[in-house]
Amino acid sequence: MKYIVFLLCIFISVSAFSQQETFDLITYTPPKGWKKEFKENVIGYSNVDNAKKTWCRISVYRSTASKGAIDQDFISEWNELVAKPYQITKAPQTSTTQDAAGWKIKGGSGTFVFNNSDAAVLLTTMSDNSRVVSITAMTNSQDYMPVIERFVETVSLKKSTASNAGTKPAASSTTTPRATPVKSSYKFTTTNFDDGWVATEQADWVQVAKGNLKVLLHYPTNRIDVSSSDVKIIANNAWNILVAPRYSNLKNFKLTNGNLDYLRPMFMSGNVSDPATGKVVYVVLFKRGESGWIEVVAPDKNTFVQAFGVDNDIIDNTVSMSIWEPLQKMAGYNRFGVATSDLMGKWTNNFSGMTQYVNVYTGASAGMDTHSSAQVFVFSGNSYQWQISSASGFVGSIKFQGAKSNGQFKVPTNWQIYFSDLEAKPRTYDAYFSCIKGARILWLQDHAYPSGFTAYGKSE
Repeated sequence: MKYIVFLLCIFISVSAFSQQETFDLITYTPPKGWKKEFKENVIGYSNVDNAKKTWCRISVYRSTASKGAIDQDFISEWNELVAKPYQITKAPQTSTTQDAAGWKIKGGSGTFVFNNSDAAVLLTTMSDNSRVVSITAMTNSQDYMPVIERFVETVSLKKSTASNAGTKPAASSTTTPRATPVKSSYKFTTTNFDDGWVATEQADWVQVAKGNLKVLLHYPTNRIDVSSSDVKIIANNAWNILVAPRYSNLKNFKLTNGNLDYLRPMFMSGNVSDPATGKVVYVVLFKRGESGWIEVVAPDKNTFVQAFGVDNDIIDNTVSMSIWEPLQKMAGYNRFGVATSDLMGKWTNNFSGMTQYVNVYTGASAGMDTHSSAQVFVFSGNSYQWQISSASGFVGSIKFQGAKSNGQFKVPTNWQIYFSDLEAKPRTYDAYFSCIKGARILWLQDHAYPSGFTAYGKSE
């Protein structure tokens, strides 16, 4: 399939089309009859023709902070929205940059394989050097090109400003004041994320704020009784411990839980009076799986629903698990940079488990298999010592293995650590800190083999 880069027909002025929708800085007319999907940062429209085995998806993304130039913005958007998700390594076919009402517009296209068939993706990126807006269109058939063209022709953009950039329309334009970080021995207590959220370390939680929304990522605590098998009892207990003491005049309280979701989501909300400001606010307390307790404070319910897509008046126990993703994603904002001085000392990671075998006929014990491992990093000055040890096998014949090395390390960015020698070669690890009450957890992942971060706690 050969696709032409054409997604540059953007109308920056107000367009006179019926049934238009507005998302962040973009107004457009969606394709009629297509399925609509909404997540925190993107709205998607999709259509599938089962008879012809063809499909198409158009996605409109929320604006993000510009890198200061359209070429840089396009490359960044291509990598994040297209290349990484669809494993495209070939450079895109790009258009020349166009100007319209203060916006610079650049398009690009590429191909990838989806379900064992060829597909194409087209990206249009628009930048005013303050905010960046992108639209993608993916399809496996040329038949959808007229629809994509008509969609793009309906698009209009409004100029980004300090008050509306990267935020959703809300009843109140009040901006949440930036929190004062807790006093800490660690260098970084605030993180400014590319999507506009700002995380600040506090004594009992990490506050994450953007516009008039405030999210509190509560630290783990043993004050909440989780011994009950009833999620409603656990949820009410959490509300009474984490939320109720800081507010008054609770009204319209509602608790919703997804009984059919194996991760047992708990969602509570209500209108309360905030003694700190004297205003009535809408508060949500949420937990799903290992997300921890996430508290959202919004000026009103409508602002919350627009931001996270969850309305407790229209959800029930059979709700799709994907509806919780924008809320659960907030747990990932407990993330702070790493400085050389923060690493000094001993950081350890330990893991162990066992499997008991039983004779299926007699019920007698058939032995027990155990496994355990431990990694240790000791940082001092610009040098480090590293050691890994493991033990595994049946009890009575356990095998022990290990490796160790030492060398020099450096912190090339606030999010990486370079080691001169780990297992006989230099390695760079992605790194960040997350906060718990009175301490930090160090997360490391081999940059060359990103299979997930491993947590380390400081023991000395």
